[in-house]
Amino acid sequence: MLSRWLHLEQPIVELEEKIDELKRFAASENLDFSAKINRLEEHKCDVMRRIFADLSPWDRVQMARHPKRPYSLDYIGALCSDWVELHGDRAFGDDGAIVAGFARLNGRSVAVIGNQKGRDTKERQIRNFGQPSPEGLRKAGRVMEMAARFGRPIISLVDTPGAACSPAAEERGISEAIAHSQMLMSRLKVPIIVVIIGEGCSGGAIATALGDRVLMLEHAYYSVISPEACASILFRDPAKAPETSQQLKITADDALRLGVIEEIIPEPLGGAHRDLKAMSVALGAAIEKHVSALETLSPEELLEGRYQRFRKLGDLDDPQATTAHLNGAPV
Repeated sequence: MLSRWLHLEQPIVELEEKIDELKRFAASENLDFSAKINRLEEHKCDVMRRIFADLSPWDRVQMARHPKRPYSLDYIGALCSDWVELHGDRAFGDDGAIVAGFARLNGRSVAVIGNQKGRDTKERQIRNFGQPSPEGLRKAGRVMEMAARFGRPIISLVDTPGAACSPAAEERGISEAIAHSQMLMSRLKVPIIVVIIGEGCSGGAIATALGDRVLMLEHAYYSVISPEACASILFRDPAKAPETSQQLKITADDALRLGVIEEIIPEPLGGAHRDLKAMSVALGAAIEKHVSALETLSPEELLEGRYQRFRKLGDLDDPQATTAHLNGAPV
């Protein structure tokens, strides 16, 4: 059972097993162990608070990759009604790594695109572990263009270790597809909300992450490169990934401090995978808040705000801002 959980969760899982065993024994023997069970539950909560109060960047990477973490379709199912998924890019084929379609969110018609990794070995192969191919990004673009045509807000859920890097993806123009997707999103005259729900890594993430508001779940990470790949390049040793994750500034706190995102969405104690319902409620509330605010703006104001948002990222013209960023201070 522990293989389905992270190493940092082992003390929690062991306590949960004890609680379950005690409940089964009490039921089978018709005994009242409620007081002892309550004490164990309280102890479990204390252990969880202690563990999750001091997560390292590498711990957060592991949380973002948790095998039980909710994926895009989980959130779509929890938040949306009337979901209609569209397939294919009308040029080459379909890509299981990207889901895209239309739905209703709190009664509002929206377009939703997202990465989908897959739960078991077979589905992960079909979905290429959530790594989008050129046809996946072009499918997403097709849906986003339809959304703009009919004035529908766009919700983009990002959870990918990177874009597809196979020879086939290169042959079909993965780099051009990433650039075209960003260019398209920069021009659409409807609100675009991006949420990093798990891994937000490399070109696969930025391809569908250009929006008016970019949000992150508490235990997600957002990075130009995976910690393992960075360690391989810098140190020629992927085992140094925990060190590079510290240096890359990839956590939600880092992204908020550096102005890369607008909001961190808190996760339930123990992570999103422990309470999908509560996580979905928080995610839905955050999306609704930002969409409602953006819908008050004219198309011209949306485009100008989006342009200015991305123009100021990484701005090195202000020496004081640059020094503050390098020193790790908020600007």
